[in-house]
Amino acid sequence: MLIIGEKLSIIAKRVREAMMKKDKGPIQEIATRQWKEGSGVIDANIGPAEDGGEDLMQWMVTTIQEVVPLPVCLDTTNASAIEAGLKVHNNQWGRPLINSTSNDPERFPILELGAKYKAYVIGLTVGKGGLPADAGERAAIAADIMARAMEYGVPLEDLYLDPLVLQIATSQDHALKVIEAVKMFQEMNDPPMKTVVGLSNISNGCPKHVRPILNKYYFLMLMNAGLTSAIADAHEMAEAMSEKKLLDDVLAGKTIDNPAKMTEITKTLDVIMGKTLYAHSYLEM
Repeated sequence: MLIIGEKLSIIAKRVREAMMKKDKGPIQEIATRQWKEGSGVIDANIGPAEDGGEDLMQWMVTTIQEVVPLPVCLDTTNASAIEAGLKVHNNQWGRPLINSTSNDPERFPILELGAKYKAYVIGLTVGKGGLPADAGERAAIAADIMARAMEYGVPLEDLYLDPLVLQIATSQDHALKVIEAVKMFQEMNDPPMKTVVGLSNISNGCPKHVRPILNKYYFLMLMNAGLTSAIADAHEMAEAMSEKKLLDDVLAGKTIDNPAKMTEITKTLDVIMGKTLYAHSYLEM
């Protein structure tokens, strides 16, 4: 399982301020911590970066790779910024990853960059027409992206399919649809397609104490479905792995020795599987 460290995102105030000031300290501290916690790639999310994106992405890539011997995931909608980052990426630490192409024609040039720089590419299964309705629609979009990748010269083994995790607080029914999509994606090619999710999207908008619980158990369910990578918190995922046997036992109908943990897992699984309507207080209900 490849963990792509999610913590260097412009959404986070400390990271955003460091980006704006070109302050290497916080960026390198966070990158180093994610590496030591088990991340295999570091995500550099600079947002749309319409002004100065090329310079910012170059600065982010070089700043990260000065202290961490890992590849970088170039995460922006600015194709010029992505190419700027690819030009300075130190491939000694591994091939870069681009996040992302999709079924939106504006995102097709990302595949050109993937082919040109021999980068891995994430294919987000969404089009310009809106969110996919179910696993089948995600698979149909994935098939389009796969065909287009081959046309542009990106080998299928270099493509990661992303089924688009949505907030459980507002789109609860999609939690299971994403799990089903991960299973379907693997059946679309031999060898099976690589898959990735933006894991913490599942708990966006949820109370702070609930977020890691949802993240961990959803990650384990996706892993059981065949997920191969996740943009996530490596420390949280290490905790999840330590609880995998407990979750698998509960899924198998067994009673585990820790009653509090049994309740936490059971209630979270019921929410993910749609057996109980999500509420912020679901753990207390």
